[in-house]
Amino acid sequence: MTDLHVYDTTLRDGAQQEGLNLSVADKLDIARHLDELGVGFIEGGWPGANPKDTEFFALAQRELSLRNATLAAFGSTRRAGTVAADDPMVRALLDSGAPVVTLVAKSHVRHVETALRTTLAENLAMVRDTVAFLHGEGRRVFLDAEHFFDGYLADRDYALEVLRTAAEAGAEVVALCDTNGGMLPPQVGDVVAEALAGTQARLGIHCHNDTGCAVANSLAAVAAGATHVQGTINGYGERTGNADLLTVVSNLQLKLGQPIVPEQRLREATRIAHAISEVTNVPPYSRQPYVGASAFAHKAGLHASAIRIDADLYQHTDPMAVGNDMRMLVSDMAGRASIELKGRELGYDLSGETELLSRVVEKVKDLELRGYTFDAADASFELLLRAEVEGERLSYFDVESWRVITDSRDAGEAVSEATVKLVAGGARVVATGEGNGPVNALDHALRQALSGAYPELDKLELIDFRVRILDAAHGTDAVTRVLIETSDGSTSWETVGVAPNIVEASWIALVDGVTYGLLRQGIPVR
Repeated sequence: MTDLHVYDTTLRDGAQQEGLNLSVADKLDIARHLDELGVGFIEGGWPGANPKDTEFFALAQRELSLRNATLAAFGSTRRAGTVAADDPMVRALLDSGAPVVTLVAKSHVRHVETALRTTLAENLAMVRDTVAFLHGEGRRVFLDAEHFFDGYLADRDYALEVLRTAAEAGAEVVALCDTNGGMLPPQVGDVVAEALAGTQARLGIHCHNDTGCAVANSLAAVAAGATHVQGTINGYGERTGNADLLTVVSNLQLKLGQPIVPEQRLREATRIAHAISEVTNVPPYSRQPYVGASAFAHKAGLHASAIRIDADLYQHTDPMAVGNDMRMLVSDMAGRASIELKGRELGYDLSGETELLSRVVEKVKDLELRGYTFDAADASFELLLRAEVEGERLSYFDVESWRVITDSRDAGEAVSEATVKLVAGGARVVATGEGNGPVNALDHALRQALSGAYPELDKLELIDFRVRILDAAHGTDAVTRVLIETSDGSTSWETVGVAPNIVEASWIALVDGVTYGLLRQGIPVR
């Protein structure tokens, strides 16, 4: 009863997020990542309710070898007026092979009468019969008391009776669900404490984030006596999402001293969060607590001065505890300390290089005044810093000229053609490339021109392209900033270009992206 359960419902509740669609292979992949993290339970879905979840459990029995977690199948209590043993949906839970079954049951009188359209007594019988049947078949049974907090406020006695009925029938855990996500931490803490005193059941907590308090509500429930916490990785879920399990676990373990997962597994949290983001195709949230790219990023020069002395002065915990890292952002707010720390991050010891640091600071501030931004373009900044340190800009090729032409064809299709003239590997090259836009055409032409001298470019791919119009009041004469993200298949980097027109700005960012890519490949300048 004192051990805290960590129960992940990413594959079921998290998958209800708008725009998130998981294949069976995706679900198996995510389950393996969750097992690596060390969660206690993985809710795989609702077998019998849809073919995909039924197939998942069938494949899981053959292909999923969990070392840390226990698989749970989700389902509902029997239908009104039937017998649990004869209900096909209850039978599907047994057929899933999952050792744990989590049942959802109504605990709000209005939902019982209007949604289930049955009596309060029959609802209690549905809970009792289904839990007892599954428990008798050798399954560990958990129960999610749906709409519990709202139901408790509407009819305290009935909501508690649902909990008691489930526990007496053999439910190991009864999770109190803030299904509409409308509760606040003080309310949650009070209700959990009262429910614990009134039932003596083992209580869990399942929070949604509609008030922005899902994590805080989960912590309040644990403080009040709940010993089972449900949530999703990265806070996935319908509407505004569920409690972010990574934040909940990190807070409980690092702040409250509750060893929930092995320390070495928590150090994999950032990697696992991003790996699951790749599977779900939902971009990682950079400001996500603990594991976001910006969670330990510092921009202000005042912060950098202090961090240079002691990193803990502006960090609430060690980033490595969750597998993250501190980052220094370079911007017009930067002072010499920021540049020195960023240089150290990039492998340069600039301590005592006062003149060089001052020169770089002034250059960054001047460029940002003209529209550049380096806190979102680390690669461009590294090329700038390298040029200042080494006295010349890194160059794998010399550009003679470039141009782009866009033709409108008879079918209304516009095709762009770019020509690039440059010298690379001691030879002059003229290359032409076509694309579905001027930037795409320039990218093709540049790669074609360099492919003979640098075949390593085949590994590089432009994966993101963002445009920002600066000084929009100038209309079409405004300055344009372009950010380009390039990948080599294992990592990615961002470069920036600023110019009076979008094509020129894109060209600057493209050249930086290719140059940095060759640098990362360890290619020597010829």
